[in-house]
Amino acid sequence: MKKLSCILMLAMFIACIPTQIAPTIETDKVQLAKKFKRDLPKSHAFIFEDPKKANEFYNFINMKYNREHQDVEYNVPIKINGNTYFLSFHEREKTTKTINLIPVLVDAKRESNGNSTIFDNYHTSRAGCWFILLTVYDNDFNDCLNPNYPNQSEILEHLREIKKEYLTTYNYMESYLDNN
Repeated sequence: MKKLSCILMLAMFIACIPTQIAPTIETDKVQLAKKFKRDLPKSHAFIFEDPKKANEFYNFINMKYNREHQDVEYNVPIKINGNTYFLSFHEREKTTKTINLIPVLVDAKRESNGNSTIFDNYHTSRAGCWFILLTVYDNDFNDCLNPNYPNQSEILEHLREIKKEYLTTYNYMESYLDNN
């Protein structure tokens, strides 16, 4: 009986093995975009989790900067303290994937006894989070979020204001009207 209880306890501790873990970003983070997702540029990005539905940030930027659905995701001119910068954004999903050992073991035992599997859909589980990555460049194509860029703190402050406005605004026409 002791051996069975030890085996059950061990199975409970190793029942789920994560194969991929999504990052946890409390507020925001600046890091190389390519380290976050391989298909992104090698520049630094301002990253935050997007709790809203798909394409909401696109709609927000489209209305806020009156883009009329033209080049909304890339090189949107923004003014910060009299200087013009160019904002681009990327929406990416990061997932947490796990292998669930108990359903795998139960199905393996059933198959070895000549029965069909019953937990095929539960062998792995997946949960995802969407993130917005903002990149900013100046007229000379310098990475403005690079820690060595002279105005990086001003730009980060502005990006935090954009993020705050996006997360608190539900009628994006307000953002357009506030900009004008």
